Amino acid sequence: MLVLGVVVVIIVVTVGHCTRFHSLRLGRRIIVRSGAMRTTAQRLANGIDRVTAAVGRAAMWCCLYIVVVEFAIVVMRYAFGVGSIKLLESVLYAHAALFMLAAAWTLQAGGHVRVDIFYAQASARKRAAIDLAGALVFLFPFVIALVVLSVPYVARSWDILERSRETSGLPFVYLLKTLIPIFALLVGLQGVAQAIRAALVLSGPRETPR
Repeated sequence: MLVLGVVVVIIVVTVGHCTRFHSLRLGRRIIVRSGAMRTTAQRLANGIDRVTAAVGRAAMWCCLYIVVVEFAIVVMRYAFGVGSIKLLESVLYAHAALFMLAAAWTLQAGGHVRVDIFYAQASARKRAAIDLAGALVFLFPFVIALVVLSVPYVARSWDILERSRETSGLPFVYLLKTLIPIFALLVGLQGVAQAIRAALVLSGPRETPR
């Protein structure tokens, strides 16, 4: 999917630049095809946005679970003198799921911490160039490295159906570790959507100075 997204980005940018150098008749054909390609790319980006937003909204319920169960643990511990390793570990599971599954949605909303020096004051094309370069140079290599390193780690956990080291703990450590490649996949997909939108801006008409 990542490769498809990058190919679409390259095609859109290439077609957008080609229309400037061909004859009028040929240029019209290319413009029509470019318009169709831009529409397809935009639909792909919108589809990815809907997926990451849906996963992020579902992960939001982990917040409620964490608050309710943490409150129950405190009441059980100090009011009744009862503890539960499974409940404690379930809070850790929910906390991990919240951050790992909602990270792509946060990227979509621009909610990650950004050290902003030039970006806020830059034009739309410069911001698009920064976004595209950031996705290609930093985000995609990070995602690929994370998948390559995490898949064998998760596979070993599935092979033995890894469970908690605590006797009364949850027997689903392999599911918890599976969140790592899922996180990489979701963030990578959202990176594709961001790269497509940046490429569409760069391949579109330039802003006319006022």
